[in-house]
Amino acid sequence: MAEPIRILTAVPICDGHDSAILTINMEFIRHGIEVIYLGYHRSAWDIAREEVRAIGISSYNGGHVEFFSEVLAFLRKENAKHIGVFGGGGGTITKADAAIMRRRGVEHIFFAGTPFDEMIRFVKERYGRRSAATRSREEVVRRFACNAVATRTRSPALVIGVTGPGGVGKTTLIDELVLRFLGSDLRRRIAILSHDPSVVGKGALLGDRAAMIYSQDDRVFMHSLATRGAAGGLSQATEPWLRRLKRAGFDVVFIETVGIGQEAMPFSRNLVNCRVLVMSPEYGSRLQLHKVVMLDAAEIVVVNKSDAAGARTARSEVGQRLDLNARGQKLIATVANRHRDPGVDELFSLLEQLLK
Repeated sequence: MAEPIRILTAVPICDGHDSAILTINMEFIRHGIEVIYLGYHRSAWDIAREEVRAIGISSYNGGHVEFFSEVLAFLRKENAKHIGVFGGGGGTITKADAAIMRRRGVEHIFFAGTPFDEMIRFVKERYGRRSAATRSREEVVRRFACNAVATRTRSPALVIGVTGPGGVGKTTLIDELVLRFLGSDLRRRIAILSHDPSVVGKGALLGDRAAMIYSQDDRVFMHSLATRGAAGGLSQATEPWLRRLKRAGFDVVFIETVGIGQEAMPFSRNLVNCRVLVMSPEYGSRLQLHKVVMLDAAEIVVVNKSDAAGARTARSEVGQRLDLNARGQKLIATVANRHRDPGVDELFSLLEQLLK
């Protein structure tokens, strides 16, 4: 697939109007654009830290003149003036405000009532001709690494592959593990390669950041990848990006796949150090467990949402399935969206041992 236009969208503050940007995102995707969606209540630094062709900001709360200017200032500071900035705000941004913002470098402001076709045409015409990346990808990673703490003598990166069906809580689980890795060593740097599916013949919604809290940290580098037609849960760009992250000296790298089915086995042993399969208690009958090939390959199996009905039975059945493998695989029950969950603590302890 040809490389699509890749943009980032975000809402500074949640005020009940953030549903508008979701609708606009879906229109972008329908017209072949890849959208990294940060969600709402994002700082200017959160918004400015990704290598994209353009940033679209939806602002309904006032303060937009200074907020957009702050995003532009971060881009200039990080040698990323080639990234365009546009946005809108219903009736909040006035014509006079828009004129000030354009003088400061904002490329366009859409006002209430603008047709979707006009927005799509602007993005395609303005950013379709723009270079996909003025800086090299190595420079993007190196730039971020320099924003973290001073480097030290490092062991090779611990690469953790996290996979499982869609909706089981992989993103939340990774976010909780990031919190623990950051807290256990104040010099530690972490990278996340997150994958989302491309819609056939269209774009992609790269929305994992919207569900993450602790990963919005200066010691965490996150890069979103669309599958762009590749099968198996990863992208053709996954391995090149992993090599860049290793060269940059990150201590821990998470690779999160798209939601997978029974037959998928996305991680080879030479790609990751540890394979984690995340499941929910709702996998169907016991017979279905014998069809999940990742239950043979994963070093750690996590039954997330273990406070749900049927979770105790699920843990027992999955445990019996792993016992048949006789490989010493670990089974852990977690509730990733519960603060200080002991199951997540147990999983973190197992992973941290691999760093020693």
